[in-house]
Amino acid sequence: MHLYPSNVRSRLTAWYVGALAALLVAYGAASLFFLFLSMREQMDHNLLEDVETVEGQVAAQPDGSVTLRLHHGDEGDTGFHRFVEIWTPEGTLLYRTPQLRGQALDASPIPGEGLGEREPVSKHLPNGLRVRLVRSLHHFEGRTLILRIAHNEAAMWQELSEFATVLLIGLPIGVLLAGFGGYALARKALAPIDAMTRETQKISADDLGARLSVKNQEDELGRLAAVLNAMLGRLQGAFEQLRRFTADASHELRTPLTAIRSVGEVSLQTQRSPSEYRDVIGSMLEEVDRLTKLVGSLLTLSRADAGSVQLQRAELLLLTVANEAAGLVEVLAEEKRQRIAIDGDRELRVSGDRLILRQAVVNLLDNAIKYSPANSQITVHVGRTADNRAALDITDSGPGIPKEHQQYVFDRFYRVDKARTREWGGAGLGLSIARWAVEAHQGELILKSEEGQGATFSISLALHDNSSPSQKKGGLR
Repeated sequence: MHLYPSNVRSRLTAWYVGALAALLVAYGAASLFFLFLSMREQMDHNLLEDVETVEGQVAAQPDGSVTLRLHHGDEGDTGFHRFVEIWTPEGTLLYRTPQLRGQALDASPIPGEGLGEREPVSKHLPNGLRVRLVRSLHHFEGRTLILRIAHNEAAMWQELSEFATVLLIGLPIGVLLAGFGGYALARKALAPIDAMTRETQKISADDLGARLSVKNQEDELGRLAAVLNAMLGRLQGAFEQLRRFTADASHELRTPLTAIRSVGEVSLQTQRSPSEYRDVIGSMLEEVDRLTKLVGSLLTLSRADAGSVQLQRAELLLLTVANEAAGLVEVLAEEKRQRIAIDGDRELRVSGDRLILRQAVVNLLDNAIKYSPANSQITVHVGRTADNRAALDITDSGPGIPKEHQQYVFDRFYRVDKARTREWGGAGLGLSIARWAVEAHQGELILKSEEGQGATFSISLALHDNSSPSQKKGGLR
């Protein structure tokens, strides 16, 4: 079993308490350190001032020895106790404070002791007492004396110990109170997420219309809820599109199968001549051909949705692609005595997959042939757009597409005139495949149409990097 908190609320509280504890420890340590420096500086200041006091108290006795003229209470001070030693440079002790009880503040004087700056140092006496010591040379009645003055550090360390004790007691209490407050704050802050979690758990594939409640759209949680609602909207649209696609595909597949079954059952009810059986078989083959094309289109769209189609890009002459596509649908145009006129820039090059790009043009030409009247002309023009992109425009002479239908013509199984679907033989997938093929090349397929004035489908593609009127034709697919 691991001790790492399992929920965000506990983890936030743990991080908050840990960070606060570290900050308070650092602050307490810094405060204690600066208090120590301040008290040490004050002690050194008092010690250096006391040197001048001691120098003024040095007095000679009748026997030639040296003593201090002490005022009442100097040796009994319970604050920073003062300790004094007076030595000759030769190492003779002349005076020592009685409170030292025979303990030396330091070893015997060494040559040069007391010269230079008066720098206090800390010392431990043999009895464990800690003192702050300073040395000084003093000239008295023609004699050179070495003064050692020390202050007891016990009071300073006692004050520091008391301050540290306060910190050690107060810090855990402060951290504990902050932990409770942080937990309550984290719980309140994460309550909206818990509410969103409960609401999200109620949403299923059968109820994608449900949305998360957004109390405040300006804060982070409100924006998160808005993003989740937008995602649910996209999922709902995708599910609805999938349901429609499944239903339409089932209907489209059932129609030719039903026709084949009906034709077969009717033909078996009575004895027929060989020519009549050939007609029946021909009718069934037409339905099989239609079914094969439909299955092929569905397979193409399925592979496109799965992203499994890999483009085999190469440098292509766009006008050549248009000519190849026109050759594939030429028989269909001849049946309706239609003419496909192709013109434009012969040197315009794009980078793309020849088969997929040609399939897009074939589908657009097939659509134009279906909806254009007999003895009409379909125009294919290749050129450049105003923003210097390659453009392939296919214009028919059909009835045009009403504005209310134009935004849906690229949807799968969508047909403007559903009553004539069987007559024209379309399943409503050609334009969907064409749009996918163009967008797979980072292009754009645009419809321009006025009702009663035909329609123009425009393919816009990026030019090949080396596309120019003087570019050679070598290396084309």
